Amino acid sequence: MANHFEKERDKQVQTARRLFRYRYMMPLLSTVLFLLIFQPFPTYAQPPYAKWGRLAIQETMKRYPNAQIVDYLHVGRKQKTPTTSEETFKLLLQESNRRWALLVHIEFVNQTEEVVNISYEETR
Repeated sequence: MANHFEKERDKQVQTARRLFRYRYMMPLLSTVLFLLIFQPFPTYAQPPYAKWGRLAIQETMKRYPNAQIVDYLHVGRKQKTPTTSEETFKLLLQESNRRWALLVHIEFVNQTEEVVNISYEETR
């Protein structure tokens, strides 16, 4: 019977020692958790054409309200005049059983980024 009490006391002592160790580790653990949670997340720079891609999608949705945009590709930017550029996007659209590609050309003033013209060209 004394053996049973000794084992029980040993368990209590071990538990007390663990709690004592953890109590001193808590400030360290809380600091590490704080740094992990509140560290600044990396911000990824958007490509220069992102603004025009959003506009191409918005305008396409207005023009084709029943179609779904299934895929999106930035084709490229070209200089139209000394003061204007044109971004071109290829969007894959689907409406019921019909699937087609649409080229969206957005011409804008380089200095002010004011839209000059948006044109659409259906392709295969």
